[in-house]
Formats: sequence, structure tokens, C-alpha cells
Amino acid sequence: MKDYNKSNIPLAKSLRKNMTPWERKLWYQFLRNYPVRFQRQKAIGNYIVDFYCAKARLVVELDGGGHYTVEQAEKDKIRTDELASMNLKVIRICNLDIDRNFNGVCEYVDLYVKKSLPNQREPR
Repeated sequence: MKDYNKSNIPLAKSLRKNMTPWERKLWYQFLRNYPVRFQRQKAIGNYIVDFYCAKARLVVELDGGGHYTVEQAEKDKIRTDELASMNLKVIRICNLDIDRNFNGVCEYVDLYVKKSLPNQREPR
């Protein structure tokens, strides 16, 4: 279990109840029933990540338009580097990809999980 900032738990619970449309789609149409367990809005360190798979040491972050400013890109890089220092792989997915290439997004996540768990039976 990863360490986390306990003060983030109320916000994480609120974010679970108020997911974005893209988070909701990825969760309910793919990750929720994925054969390897994912958690949503998971507190890790000082952050709350969108989706987390402990077995694959994978964080999936969905990025909307606000993530493409210079300032936010710098914050995202710091966040990614800190999560990487915890031996986690962070993959960032644009909300537009959820809209335009949902099957490709699911295949991308599935491929990463399979690559991370070579001794695991192939999910899906």
C-alpha cells in the first residue's frame, strides 16, 4: 500500500461522486470490470490520481484542456516525476482521445497492464 496524505481523503471521495464525463466513461465502460483491479480517485502521496492499478504500478491520468497550458504542464511534470519516484508508471490520456478513440485508449491501457504483469493470464 502506498503512503498517502490523509487530508486528501474527503476530496477523493467527493471526486469519486463527481467524476468528469470522460472519467465516468472510462470507469463504467472499461476499468470497473477490468480483470486486474483499478481504483478511482486514489490518494497516493500528496496527490489524488484519476485511476490506479496497484498490481501494474500504473496511474492513468485523464487530461482536459486545462492541462495544456505551460503552467499546468510544468505542474503535471512535477507530479509525474514524484509518482515515478514511487516506482509508478503514469500514462496521460487526453479527454479528446476518450471521445474520438475510446477503443484505442482501452487497448493502450490493456497493453500496458499486460506488459507490467508478464506472468499474469492475459486480461481481455
